[in-house]
Amino acid sequence: MAPGGLFSTAAVAVVVSLAVHVALNSPIQPVPSPAPPAARYTPNNLLQVSCSSSTPPIIPFRYWVLIDVRYTQGLEKLGEGLLREPEDVYVDAAAGGTVYTATRDGWLQRLRPNGSWEQWRFVGGTGLLGIAPSADGSMLVCDADKGLLKVEEGRVTILASTVEGSTIRFADAAIEASDGTVYFSDASTRFPFDRWFLGYLEARRTGRLLKYDPRTGKASVALDNLAFANGVALPRDETFVIVCESAGYRCLKLWLKGDKTGQTETFVDLPGSPDNIRRAPDGSFWIALIQLRSPWLDLVSRWTFTKRVVTAFPPLLDRIKATAKGAMVTHVSEDGEIIRVLDDSEGKVINFITSVTEFGGDLYLGSLATNFIGRLSLAKLPRVQEAVPSVDIYSQYE
Repeated sequence: MAPGGLFSTAAVAVVVSLAVHVALNSPIQPVPSPAPPAARYTPNNLLQVSCSSSTPPIIPFRYWVLIDVRYTQGLEKLGEGLLREPEDVYVDAAAGGTVYTATRDGWLQRLRPNGSWEQWRFVGGTGLLGIAPSADGSMLVCDADKGLLKVEEGRVTILASTVEGSTIRFADAAIEASDGTVYFSDASTRFPFDRWFLGYLEARRTGRLLKYDPRTGKASVALDNLAFANGVALPRDETFVIVCESAGYRCLKLWLKGDKTGQTETFVDLPGSPDNIRRAPDGSFWIALIQLRSPWLDLVSRWTFTKRVVTAFPPLLDRIKATAKGAMVTHVSEDGEIIRVLDDSEGKVINFITSVTEFGGDLYLGSLATNFIGRLSLAKLPRVQEAVPSVDIYSQYE
């Protein structure tokens, strides 16, 4: 056989072998990913110039769109080395600002006002994610593997592990309403927490917003067909509930009261993938935006075929996933208008922020990529004078 014929035969064999490997080993059934965010921002690393005065300068917003956290020289690392991937943070004002978090070693841990850390409650497992207070003094915990939990002294109760006959596969975040109803998210019905990136990349809308009724002890589906359901929050008047769609680059609101009861609409479109959302003291909201874009990730996400190929080779998937770096949070008004965006564009000080909580003039930052909780003083940030413009940040990926 001629050399050219041998080469052609070998090439065909390689292609067939690859196709068979992908068909047998890719765990996803992908669909096209949603379009990248329409809202675009240009970082300027303004805080490379630290503020020496007690009153930060007023900076026109046309120059201050993304704030690079790594240059603030003011990000404290609380509990560094003691905390294993603290995904969510809750600050109890009634307890003098006690800070609570859940870590990968199965503990609920807290930072007392005197600065001492305590392993407060042991739940077990590696899937403890969102935490929220309950009116009865207990703590609501989303265990990605077990469901919605109620944690109190000496006892852990599973409130909901199934909903309408189906398993809650990926309990993620929760919030309790004033009537005791708990709204919580189930990120994916196909993939558990330890395989979350497969669910995100697959892009199937299998996420759900769930509702737990303490009077009946049962959960129901409040909203389905969500693109990786994540953070959950309520406004002060509780007229609607907000749920974040990580793979949809937006937050939705489901109306609970009034003429629009039962209707759903977009609360805010975002320049990243929203994770947890927390209401601020003034009624506005802080949202953590996980950064899941890079030239490689954008390339892979463009076609369903490339998604299947990459996921068939786990080491390759891990390397491509690691190309997404950076941290971002955004401040959003009660009406869903972006007020400001803060970022660490290369993840030099903190990476992969998954939650942001405002308390006492500080932001508390949780992350699945750190061994600490970040604390940043809002007083050290420049004040804002103008509205947010839309300018390009992602052109480098196109």
